[in-house]
Amino acid sequence: MDKAILTCALTGVLTDPKQHPVPVTPAQMAAEARDAFNAGASVMHVHLRAQEPGRGHLPSWDPDVAEAVVNAIRAACPGVIINLTTGVIGPDISGPAACIRRVKPEIAACNAGSLNYLKLKADGQWAWPPMVFDNPVSKVQQFLAVMAECGTHPEFECFDVGIVRSVGMYVEAGMLTPAMGRPELNFVMGVASGMPCDADLLALLPRWLKPGSVWQSTLIGRAEIWPVHQRTAELGGMLRTGLEDTFYLPGGERAAGNGALIAALAECARRAGREVASPAEARQLLGLRG
Repeated sequence: MDKAILTCALTGVLTDPKQHPVPVTPAQMAAEARDAFNAGASVMHVHLRAQEPGRGHLPSWDPDVAEAVVNAIRAACPGVIINLTTGVIGPDISGPAACIRRVKPEIAACNAGSLNYLKLKADGQWAWPPMVFDNPVSKVQQFLAVMAECGTHPEFECFDVGIVRSVGMYVEAGMLTPAMGRPELNFVMGVASGMPCDADLLALLPRWLKPGSVWQSTLIGRAEIWPVHQRTAELGGMLRTGLEDTFYLPGGERAAGNGALIAALAECARRAGREVASPAEARQLLGLRG
């Protein structure tokens, strides 16, 4: 892909706004999105937070919250592409399905396989009780059915190499219809029990994509992620960052907000000789509606 599509992951799922400057309210989300949009992001990856006082660190699947947040972002960023999160533990997808049906995002995340979701603290204790982020094929199929109903393009989230290869099987099995656009994979690197944030590993992953697929990297960490962002740009991938993924700029200093992170990401693209895609160009490259 010649032009680089930039995605801003605005806020994430559990970061406490009392500890880190993540947006929560529709107005805050729109303001951060506008900064990122002005810096070159054509796609906004949106997580929803509970709006009650003191509960902004918790996720929400309230369709009214989804509508308020998405409408505010669209008003602040004309032509922007919305990418809605969908990740839930367990078989009940009614919450994210209701949000997809309400706001009809151009893109929605589709977690493409299961993962032991683990993290250890420095003292050898679990950071949280060991859990399985369960995404069996039956659950993937349910999400894809909702996305097809709403004209939403799936972005397959891949936390390890086996999940990357599974997406190829989904394509061969006809789970992704032509009307849903090109197969799009998001290589998630930096989760402690998933793929490490490693430029050499990143360079291997595109060989397992089906013809016509596009890909992106999501890199979680601190300053060490930025050389891998640069490698993504050089390899022709789409680029993503934001306060969901990191609080740190390439020099190691903390970012004041999403705009500064996207500006640094745009520089990665330009150093690789790539211009930043506009929202209209991103829609065309991904085969999106509108």
